[in-house]
Amino acid sequence: MKKHLNLFLTMLKIGLFTFGGGYAMIALLENEFVSKKKWIEKDEFLDMVAIAESTPGPIAINASTYIGYKMLGFLGSLIATVAVCIPSFVIIYTISLFFDAFLSLTLVSYAFRGIQVCVIWLILSAGLKMLKQMKKTPLNIVILSAVILCMVLFSVFSVSFSTIFYILISGAVGLFVYLIGLLRKRKENDE
Repeated sequence: MKKHLNLFLTMLKIGLFTFGGGYAMIALLENEFVSKKKWIEKDEFLDMVAIAESTPGPIAINASTYIGYKMLGFLGSLIATVAVCIPSFVIIYTISLFFDAFLSLTLVSYAFRGIQVCVIWLILSAGLKMLKQMKKTPLNIVILSAVILCMVLFSVFSVSFSTIFYILISGAVGLFVYLIGLLRKRKENDE
């Protein structure tokens, strides 16, 4: 029961203190899961982020479900998912009750501008940490370079291209390279 409560409170804290959505949450997730709690290793964390980004739904919920399942099975995934959702639900519900009056407050407007700057920093720092931890294989470097090049060119030329396609194409390339490697091993074993 102590593990269940610890998982619930950790996810509740993550859901409560993370602004800016799932990508801003990555740095906090890494700090909690890898550094403080040591629930997973850095490599597994990077895999978890890749899976959470690739599956439908918010990254925070997908990551929480993964960690909960890894720690305590189905019940753990349920506890973690609910805990990370509670703060957002309560805050959004409360704001919706007073939405018009809330947005007209000057202090709220300035607070949101300050939060935007913080969110940009959180996303950037999470990306840089993941870049440092990424295995520097030729495939990873080629995919990263291609994605950066495409993102810059598409932004400069105002081409609308969803980030989902970057994820799907990169995943397909990785899977293709893996399958080619398997075929080569089979040929070597047959000979």
